[in-house]
Amino acid sequence: MRTEWSILPRGDVTPQASTVYVTMNRKGSIALNGTAYKRTGSPAAFLIMFDKVNSRIALKPTAAAMKNAYPAQKYGRRGGRIVRAFRLLTEFGIDVPDTMEFKDAEIDRDGQLILDLRTARISPRAHSQSRRRRA
Repeated sequence: MRTEWSILPRGDVTPQASTVYVTMNRKGSIALNGTAYKRTGSPAAFLIMFDKVNSRIALKPTAAAMKNAYPAQKYGRRGGRIVRAFRLLTEFGIDVPDTMEFKDAEIDRDGQLILDLRTARISPRAHSQSRRRRA
């Protein structure tokens, strides 16, 4: 009997918790996992900006006392935060059919979280947990 052992590599794949994960639902709630929140500098609030030409949303870290600041409220048990911004959808006419996942969310040099609506897809995580059927 011949045996061929293969070594299982360790550390070359990042776990889900260490990547930036951001979603936005139909009510305009933008959910950030703990990693995304920490990488933006763990701010008390965000300024929400929209680039209509490129269909991109930017969350700029700011103090909660600033004008137009949306608070980053605690969400979940693992350090996630949620920013409730329904007005973003109504003000700029953004259509979100279901919970959208931003796979290519990036944090620029200024610490802004950039979310591209053109590349956002319906989240399989949220979609699979849907409790009611949609027509």
